[in-house]
Amino acid sequence: MDNRRRRKVWLVVAAVLFGVAAVLMFTGQGDAPALETPKVEFPRRMRAPERERAERRRTHVLPVQVDSGTPEPARPRDPVLAALPRGEGKTAVVIEANALRHSPIGALLLDCLMRDGGKQLEELRKLSGVDPLQDLDRLVITDEGMMLSGNFGNAKFKELLGERVSMDYGQGARVYEPGDMTMTRPDGSTVRGRSETSLATWNNELLVIGKSPDEVKAVVDRVEGRGPDAPPAIPEGSTYGEMYGVLSVDQLARLLPKEHAELAQRIRDVAQNVELHVDASGDVAMVAEVRGKNGDEVTDLGKTLGAALSVARIKAQADGDKDLAQLLDFARVQPDGTSFKLEMAVPLEAIQQRLAFCKEERNAAEAAQQ
Repeated sequence: MDNRRRRKVWLVVAAVLFGVAAVLMFTGQGDAPALETPKVEFPRRMRAPERERAERRRTHVLPVQVDSGTPEPARPRDPVLAALPRGEGKTAVVIEANALRHSPIGALLLDCLMRDGGKQLEELRKLSGVDPLQDLDRLVITDEGMMLSGNFGNAKFKELLGERVSMDYGQGARVYEPGDMTMTRPDGSTVRGRSETSLATWNNELLVIGKSPDEVKAVVDRVEGRGPDAPPAIPEGSTYGEMYGVLSVDQLARLLPKEHAELAQRIRDVAQNVELHVDASGDVAMVAEVRGKNGDEVTDLGKTLGAALSVARIKAQADGDKDLAQLLDFARVQPDGTSFKLEMAVPLEAIQQRLAFCKEERNAAEAAQQ
């Protein structure tokens, strides 16, 4: 198992949640009333535990110089947020891997990832020195690549990446250029491969993956205060839920099927960005807020998406697709001036029923190992 497979473990989690997001992105609610259960709590604002979490993550101290040349008091900040792209029109989505791991849906996904009885996970731990169930905190997907944050003090980066051309960079980073990799399996055999991606490690806290050395260096520059003087794509006040972030309008439009090309273009013309929050602490609840400059155009877009939802719901019911019909029953659109919110909940019970086979296969595999 190599680094690519390790990343795939958490990309599976991302894909599941993005699949839910994709349905929301091209559906909304028409005039029919929503069948929403009152037990669902939608992620609409930061709660006390999330505020405390954000405060704990302000660990990187960076002195800031004012115009007079006198340094201001050091201001601690979250290195992950500092590493994010700057400016509008960016895509940056954070998956709270550790929080998700300890949520009800995280337990279900873990069963699916361990249907072999945990053999691959154990091999991953031995090869990389990292336990993704304990050491991984957050996974971040951006236009530029991907970042993993956590405790990588025991990671075997030198053993895995030693053949690559590398260099120290900045205050606490090491940058690895694309190149060959050699891994020694627990049984003593070796596996060779080549990766065309560049990587950077920072302070045993961040692993940055990008297309080129310049891209990963740019991420390190932002963390260490050498980046552009602009707010990060995700402000601290928006770091709530087990998944959150912003999608560029172009990325949103690409989520739509080809038959909705006209709607995709309208989204590009009207919307500016989409803010996304997913709560997986119980039922999976999602809020996607679409913003634009022109209030009337944004309202009309919301109505169009609402009509798409009504049609999709009726079609799902007629086709006997109970899962999709149930999904659409919980969706609704809430207009609000120059924005509208799409909300949806997937009952935990429905997910448990769909993924029950994972638990059965995991139990069978573990029993066979005894």
